[in-house]
Amino acid sequence: MPAPHDPFIDLVPKQGIRLTPRHYAYLKISEGCNHRCSFCIIPSLRGDLVSRPIDEVMHEAQTLVDAGIREILVISQDTSAYGVDCRYATRFWQGQPLQTRFVDLARALGQLGVWVRLHYVYPYPHVDEVIPLLAEDGLLPYLDIPMQHASRAILKAMKRPGDRDKMLERILKWREICPELVIRSTFIVGFPGETDADFEQLLDFLEAAELDRVGCFTYSAVDGAAANALPNPVPEALKNERYARFMQKQQLISARKLQQRVGRQMTVLLESVTETGYIARSYADAPEIDGVVHIDTEQRLVPGEFCRVEINGADEYDLYASPSR
Repeated sequence: MPAPHDPFIDLVPKQGIRLTPRHYAYLKISEGCNHRCSFCIIPSLRGDLVSRPIDEVMHEAQTLVDAGIREILVISQDTSAYGVDCRYATRFWQGQPLQTRFVDLARALGQLGVWVRLHYVYPYPHVDEVIPLLAEDGLLPYLDIPMQHASRAILKAMKRPGDRDKMLERILKWREICPELVIRSTFIVGFPGETDADFEQLLDFLEAAELDRVGCFTYSAVDGAAANALPNPVPEALKNERYARFMQKQQLISARKLQQRVGRQMTVLLESVTETGYIARSYADAPEIDGVVHIDTEQRLVPGEFCRVEINGADEYDLYASPSR
């Protein structure tokens, strides 16, 4: 016998109810975090890492694709730690044995035929295994890696492992394997104890790494964070000065990198209509946090669909284009 009709559930579409536009969706693969970064209280709020079984994640992803989604954005508090809590348990999806592991998940998602964007990727050594997948069709050559700082002393105070020189070596190697790779990151300036020398190391790292998309925040105390007790807080005025210098440096880097795309053709995902054309995003642009592609045209295009464009201009954050002929 069929289950009794439930008016609260039965009218919900199988892909669920989403607050995002119809053409992209977020796919959460785990909850919580095993790290104890001194500026963060996520573990105290959400607990240690708990990974969703990989077959459940893939079923949800396939359901989204079947519903017409064009882009899946993979999120968690620590995407590259996926599966460590369940010892990388093997599950089955469409007859394929898959370990509950970041690399297996990335490879499987790459088979779905839509854009797949990886966010919050902590730079563990095994992330190197995913880079060749980003050079193939399927996964977007885009990595969101929150690095937070470049000074070894500040990273230690943040309780985050990291080595500036090793990170630069990895970035160079990644770009050799996947030349189109776009790297996004976020940083904190004005962390307690940050000296002028620490900040200069961060600026030097920015220049050397030439990251494509960068966000920056001034340190702000969060109730319950261990960093609140650290000595030598940075004055607010100095935090703001460092923030301005950081952003000025990154604007120059971003403008230089975007200028290299002028004259090229790119596939973009149309977002919305404007008075002069359309707003779109390329593979290098995550929604709401990165730049956009402005398309100046009277041609009728369809938001939520892909389009080929020729890039004919750039500024510090955005590209300007027209439909390809």
